[in-house]
Amino acid sequence: MARTLLRRRKKSLSAEDVMVSDRPKVRRAVTAAALGNTMEWFDFGVYAYLAGTLGKVFFPSSSPGAQVVATFATFAAAFLVRPLGGLVFGPLGDRIGRQKVLAATMIMMAASTFAVGLLPSYASIGFAAPLLLLVCRLVQGFSTGGEYAGATTYIAEYAPDQRRGFLGSWLDFGTFVGYSLGSGLVTVLTLTLGADGLESWGWRIPFFIAGPLGLIGLYMRLKLEETPAFQQEAATAAAQREEGPRGEEDPVEQARQSGKGRLKEIFTRHWQAVLICMGLVLLYNVTNYMVTSYLPTFMTVTLGESDTTAQVLVLGTMLLVALAITTVGRSSDRWGRRPMFMGGSIALIALAIPAFLLIREGGILLPAFGCAILGLLLVCFAGTAAATLPALFPTRLRYGALSIAYNISVSLFGGTTPLLASFLVEKTGNPLVPAYYLMVAGAIGLVSTFFLHETAGRPLRGSGPMVETHGEAREMVARSRTEAGRHARDVWLRLWRPRGGRNASTKDRKRGD
Repeated sequence: MARTLLRRRKKSLSAEDVMVSDRPKVRRAVTAAALGNTMEWFDFGVYAYLAGTLGKVFFPSSSPGAQVVATFATFAAAFLVRPLGGLVFGPLGDRIGRQKVLAATMIMMAASTFAVGLLPSYASIGFAAPLLLLVCRLVQGFSTGGEYAGATTYIAEYAPDQRRGFLGSWLDFGTFVGYSLGSGLVTVLTLTLGADGLESWGWRIPFFIAGPLGLIGLYMRLKLEETPAFQQEAATAAAQREEGPRGEEDPVEQARQSGKGRLKEIFTRHWQAVLICMGLVLLYNVTNYMVTSYLPTFMTVTLGESDTTAQVLVLGTMLLVALAITTVGRSSDRWGRRPMFMGGSIALIALAIPAFLLIREGGILLPAFGCAILGLLLVCFAGTAAATLPALFPTRLRYGALSIAYNISVSLFGGTTPLLASFLVEKTGNPLVPAYYLMVAGAIGLVSTFFLHETAGRPLRGSGPMVETHGEAREMVARSRTEAGRHARDVWLRLWRPRGGRNASTKDRKRGD
């Protein structure tokens, strides 16, 4: 018993164990990471709203319906290579650093998006035009496979423990701002240039804008430093190598540090965290793609609303999410990640059908309320995910594990949401099928949240505490020493009280006699 208690004695924190964040560096990290997400979703909004025009440019020999299908099939191809990008960029980010990989993904994403605007049409080079479009989309999808997980990891490892939810929410703020800018730009071009002008040359403008945007993002990312958590992990690994025989790394440890060794460790030792991550990503992305991608088609094709009405309602929903997302992130710091996800999951199960019933009513007012309900449900997950997901994994595996789990879930469930929802509505003839789909996602998210450990205000796994000021660091060290002293006293009393108790009871019995 004595050995057990001594092994469990609490060690106090030293000043070196507590990291103090640099506010200017944190601001640069958040801005650079969010800008990449803005660019990704700018492209998503542009491509979704230009689907009909791109179909005419690259697939002119097909019927109008087949043109849209072919365009979205090319768009969906990007989701097929996202897991591959996660398998490559994620473990690489754990080995060489987050900043280098994020700079590489920005270059690939900006170049491939800009290249779409340079592509010749089908009328110019024939079948090679859609093939080149497919290649650009595959490069975009491959780079995106390392983008979101890397950006969330970078922000989470830079953010103070008490503000990780608020700072992380700015990443997804960039998501919805990017989508709104892309779709809004296409709407303005459509109104000003008309269908003919847009088809002739106007469709290239949004893709050209992605070039300067990408250069700005690349410049900002090249100016970033590596995260404190990764630097600490790298220093620890270097010290362990130096302590080895002749400074050489042990073969077993060398295999463990390799890409294959890291993948094996992810799926053997952290499979529960991978499943929880996939469940939460499913919940977030099914709701996200249902609102951003399928909802405009549902209102125009299934309900017969005009394109302008659908676009205005979805854009309004995106603006609502963007305005509320940082408030939700701050609330998750105060109340916890689990309550936000759990409350959102329960609300999604309860309110999905009423929301779609309101959208079916027609007009503007009632559908706007229905869209607002879906937007507020979405923001519960969007404002919390960036702080929750990186905390599931330890520092040395965080980028790789999150990239793999996130992209597999997005590819299997998020990217297929518009396709499956439209297919089920067509086969069943029931316009409430999308609501049932959301309810299933809510149930899966609720189960995943049940197994989620609360991480709000706590250090990331494998990292020391992160605070905002040196005063907070000194206070934390002093509090830790006090707690360690109390714990040591309790251990001492538990070790010696039984003997003292027996002596005291013997003396009491003698006195009684």
